[in-house]
This record gives sequence, C-alpha cells and structure tokens, in this order.
Amino acid sequence: MEVLRPGTPPIDIDTWFQKNCDPGIMHFLVDELRLTPDELDVENRIWREFTARETPHFYQGFLEALATYKARGGRVAVVSHSESHVIMGHYRAAAGTLGVEPDLVFGWDLEPDKRKPNPFPVHEAVRQLALEPRDVLVVDDLKPGIVMAQTAGVDAAAAGWAHDISSIRDFMRETCVAYFATVQEFAEFIVR
Repeated sequence: MEVLRPGTPPIDIDTWFQKNCDPGIMHFLVDELRLTPDELDVENRIWREFTARETPHFYQGFLEALATYKARGGRVAVVSHSESHVIMGHYRAAAGTLGVEPDLVFGWDLEPDKRKPNPFPVHEAVRQLALEPRDVLVVDDLKPGIVMAQTAGVDAAAAGWAHDISSIRDFMRETCVAYFATVQEFAEFIVR
C-alpha cells in the first residue's frame, strides 16, 4: 500500500483473509484497489522480492505430518499464490533433516486461467501422480482452494489452524468434508 496507494490505510489481517477468501485476491487488487496492469506488475515484483528473502515458518508439526504421510506412500501437491520455485525453496529451507518436499507445485507462475480456483492444478496432479479423484483431498484455508476442489470433483478439507474468522470458519465447516482446527487434527487424519 505504501508504494501503490500511499496514504490509503492498510487493511487489518482478518480483513485481508476475508478478502482473499471471497471474492479472492485478484478481485481485491483489480476491482477494489483498481490496480492497473502496470501496478499489478509492481505488486507482483514486491511480492516476489519479499518471498525471495523471507522463509515463512511452517506451523508446528506440519512438516512432520507430511513426512510421515509421504513415508507411508502419500503424495503431496501444493497449489499456491507464490511461484513454484519459491515454494520449493521454502520447503527445502524449512525441512531440514526431514527432507520433505511436495511431489508437485502449482504456483502463480502458471497462466492466470490455470491458477486456483481453476481446477487445472487438481486435474494435473491427478494425471501426473496417477491418482483417482476419490483418493484426493484438497486442504486449504480459504474459499478459492475449496472451489478448485469442488470444480475438480474431489473432496476438500479446511485448514482451520491458519486463522479463526467466524465467516470463513462457518463457510468451511458447511462446505468441507472435514475441518481441522489444529495441525494435530490434520496429522491424525492423514496418517491414520
């Protein structure tokens, strides 16, 4: 906001989650903030620079759950608003001795019509990993990932540990096959 809309107060974190949930990040950037294509390029550059220098902390127990799941033959695909190489770099930097990495990553470097909520990442993961749709569970914390799963004809579950916003929580509980309030609940589900 300081660069693209100086003087405009930033939104709080809960509002940020709500806008990303519905109607989605691009609607917020284009329709609400009215960023031009050139400004979207600037925003994307700012985001890329940030993600290149900052490695996010994974929620406690998350990487261990994925490592156990993968050791039992599970496959993991990540669909993200960050670029694919950035996501892989973050997993490599954070995984340490666990060495857990996604099998596939579908990032923002895809063409816009192949990014979530478009079902392309799910269809492509099913194809590349030789899965049946009934064997896929999309776990996301916001509506675009759930819509992606529904459109692709696979189950979706809520990563409820990411935030606790009543409107999002209510949508997720109503729409998803499971709601994981904690990483531990998620871990127990995928490694049972």
